[in-house]
Amino acid sequence: MSATLRITQTRSEIGTQQRHRGTLRALGLGRIGKTVEHTDSPQLRGMLRIVASMVRVEEAGDGS
Repeated sequence: MSATLRITQTRSEIGTQQRHRGTLRALGLGRIGKTVEHTDSPQLRGMLRIVASMVRVEEAGDGS
């Protein structure tokens, strides 16, 4: 079973590079405080590395 990551946007995309704004949109973010959950993968880790200063990443509990 793959781990699930909870990603929360903590900083504004205003004044950032277009690449960073596009990455946030691809993650399903775009507003400070918005949280999404994604399954962990190498592609996701690469996207998170691009916007690391703008998001907070936590491992989501599965409720068990």
